[in-house]
Parts: sequence; C-alpha cells; structure tokens
Amino acid sequence: MTKSLSKVQKKISKKGVNITSLHENSRNSQRLRRASARDDKLARVSAARAKVNQVHLRRVAYFQAAAKAASGLSDLGHIQQLIQRYLERDDEELAKLEDERRPGRPRSTREDLLKQRMAMDEREYDGGFWMPDMLDVTNLKILREWNGEWTQLGTMKYVRIARSGTVHDSSFPPKGQS
Repeated sequence: MTKSLSKVQKKISKKGVNITSLHENSRNSQRLRRASARDDKLARVSAARAKVNQVHLRRVAYFQAAAKAASGLSDLGHIQQLIQRYLERDDEELAKLEDERRPGRPRSTREDLLKQRMAMDEREYDGGFWMPDMLDVTNLKILREWNGEWTQLGTMKYVRIARSGTVHDSSFPPKGQS
C-alpha cells in the first residue's frame, strides 16, 4: 500500500479520476487526507529532531574550528580553555541586553533564555562537559575532516571533561552523564 502523498496522488490519477473533483468522503479523498496528514506529521517530527540536533552540531562545529586552528594535539589545559571560551560565548550579548534594559524593568525572554542556557552549561561542565575527544590523534583527524553533517558524528569518539580535570569516555548522542 502506498504511503506518501505523491504516490497516493499518482495511484489515484492512474485510475482515470480527476483528483480535484473527488467527492468529499469518498475512499480516494480519505486516502489523500490520510497521506497528507502522514506527510505533515513526518515533516513536523523531522523539524523537531533537527532543532534538537542543532545544539550538538553547533558544539562539535565550535571544537572543529578550534581543532583546525590548532596545529597539533591539544593538552588538557588547552582543552579546558576552549571549553571556558565556549561557555562564555554569549557574555557579550547578555551584557548588551542588560545594558539596554531600563532600570526597574523585567528581563527580556531572550535574556532569561541566555541565563538559563549558561547556567545549564556551567552545571554540565562541573559534572563533565560533553565534547569530541581532542586528546586522540585519529579522532582529531576525523574531527578536522568532518563536513558538518549529523550522520558523520557517530564515527567520532567523545569524552566528558569535568572542571576538576577528570576525563571520561562518553557516547553519541549524549545521554545524561554517559
């Protein structure tokens, strides 16, 4: 049985029926509605998944740019500096929003979101910051050659680096404190 809207439309039109002149509750129009609803649902789920994946893609892209800028293998101190710079990426925007706000006015939604994200990132760093393993030579090579696609992220190794300096292996995609 055909599932996608385009295939259902094609199958109905092959019967010699004009799609625009179907009866409202005919079998063919019901098939078209089901297929259309299915395509809409798949598009919504796909868009939601892509939005969730963007967080991980941006993080890996940041460390890819840092890996390309660095000449060789990084040590733990350098990686912790990179993490700290990553955590401070929104400080300028937050300061600008605070300056623009008049005294006595509530914070804007964007300012609240930035503060929440920064607090969440700080808590993650205390327990273990998830990132690509930049201490491994082969993984560093894979990271530098990564083309920005979600499907290739599974080939890399990941670690969790805590503020205290401990390093633990992690998985992809990150699931809690993996």
